Amino acid sequence: GRALQPLYSGRNPLRLNSIKKLSTIALALGVERTRTELLPFLTDTIYDEDEVLLALAEQLGNFTMLVGGPEYVHCLLPPLESLATVEETVVRDKAVESLRKISQEHSPVDLEVHFEPLVKRLASGDWFTSRTSACGLFSVCYPRVSSTVKAEIRQHFRTLCSDDTPMVRRAAASKLGEFAKVLELDYVKSDIISLFTALASDEQDSVRLLAVEACVSIATLLPQEDLETLVMPTLRQAAEDKSWRVRYMVADKFSELQKAVGPEITKNDLVPAFQNLLKDCEAEVRAAAANKVKEFCENLPEDNREQIIMTHILPCVKELVSDTNQHVKSALASVIMGLSTILGKDNTIEHLLPLFLAQLKDECPEVRLNIISNLDCVNEVIGIRQLSQSLLPAIVELAEDAKWRVRLAIIEYMPLLAGQLGVEFFDEKLNTLCMAWLIDHVYAIREAATCNLMKLVEKFGAEWAQNTIVPKVLGMANDPNYLHRMTTLFCINALSEACGQDITTKQMLPVVLKMSNDQVANVRFNVAKSLQKIGPVLDSNALQTEVKPVLEKLATDTDMDVKYFAQEAISVLALA
Repeated sequence: GRALQPLYSGRNPLRLNSIKKLSTIALALGVERTRTELLPFLTDTIYDEDEVLLALAEQLGNFTMLVGGPEYVHCLLPPLESLATVEETVVRDKAVESLRKISQEHSPVDLEVHFEPLVKRLASGDWFTSRTSACGLFSVCYPRVSSTVKAEIRQHFRTLCSDDTPMVRRAAASKLGEFAKVLELDYVKSDIISLFTALASDEQDSVRLLAVEACVSIATLLPQEDLETLVMPTLRQAAEDKSWRVRYMVADKFSELQKAVGPEITKNDLVPAFQNLLKDCEAEVRAAAANKVKEFCENLPEDNREQIIMTHILPCVKELVSDTNQHVKSALASVIMGLSTILGKDNTIEHLLPLFLAQLKDECPEVRLNIISNLDCVNEVIGIRQLSQSLLPAIVELAEDAKWRVRLAIIEYMPLLAGQLGVEFFDEKLNTLCMAWLIDHVYAIREAATCNLMKLVEKFGAEWAQNTIVPKVLGMANDPNYLHRMTTLFCINALSEACGQDITTKQMLPVVLKMSNDQVANVRFNVAKSLQKIGPVLDSNALQTEVKPVLEKLATDTDMDVKYFAQEAISVLALA
């Protein structure tokens, strides 16, 4: 009785806590009392908080061993059955998930004696909540029951597919593909196809769009010769559905549908359907289709891939480049570069480059960024020189964009671009930009610019850093703005390791030491932090003769923070 006490508790958090610790209570009671006292108690007690019910539904899915193992697992069904009928969807879904989990632990006999009757009760329940839950349980018990029971299960599923309540039909449609996968092929043809056709013509678009999802699974199960008659009429109808949500679902699942139906049907049916989706009157549908352009083209049959793309797909893509909706343009920009590897150098230069350049000049920053971030695949096909002439103005524009997040995104692409453009090109055109970011008025930009320098030095080497970067960074140490002087220290922290002992000791260290006399305390305590950071890179002689005296002086500073960080550096570098 005492073990169950907290479960009665009137106070909410206490009750939720005890439900979360249910396994501990069950362990304390032992398997027999868990079966005879705890589970009946949980089945009869009606908790009114969804949070408590959700925790309970989740816990019971892991309870098999606590009731005495698989032979007693059916004891868990009563509380889960009542949880599978509650009003709150999240709780029902969790109860179904737990039921699916423990169904695997039932022996075939227990499945028929205990589990399958539960599924039937749910399937014929008065409330739609129990009937929606039943939809998720058919496929887990079907493979392991006798043929008579299988027939009953199929009948129940058929009934729910034509239920009066849209929510139930929606649940059935969402499980149609999963159920089809466990059925024998003959029943897929005789039962599932008619259900699929009916659900795909349902009056509710929320049901029709779920039937599209099932279409992928069903098409995968059927032999090629049956697809044309059994699946394609319904799929054609869905691709032209009056509801944009259904067309969106077709566009979203297009690559999977393409793989499921094979090359012949793709060529005759899916190419025209794809063209229509790319020209759809709803922007959401065009965006979903645009997202699939590269995948669709990649999966076309190789013998006439190029011809299909050039004749049917590219004209639609050209229109999308100047679409009125920025999400559509952005979706296209994230995949269009991938077409260059499919179409090869000449086609890319002649047909795709003008499109890339138009997108680089697009007024929407996201479109420009999507192009820049996918440059590497075009570079492999045509070489960066072709791109660089028109690419750079767009980069410079983004680098100076009024929105700091846009500037930030460009900085993150800089190492990638630098690697593609090569060192001379970079020095000539982009170095100044990278330096300008170090004195940006937004801290996040200065921080990212510092990190960017480190990555560039890793790419181009210490010698390049010594000649190009280090002098400019050290020059900022005399800047009248203390924030810029601090940026010098941050850069030194980031660069010391990549530049190595020689450059750090001879060029950077003197500047850091000199800054220990700065009149701004923030700069001085950052000097202490920098010395701690670059200490491990320096040789021990420099540490003892140059760093130690400066840190000792800072450790007696009038400012508390300076003192603190100087003392910390002394102990970390073991200079005491």
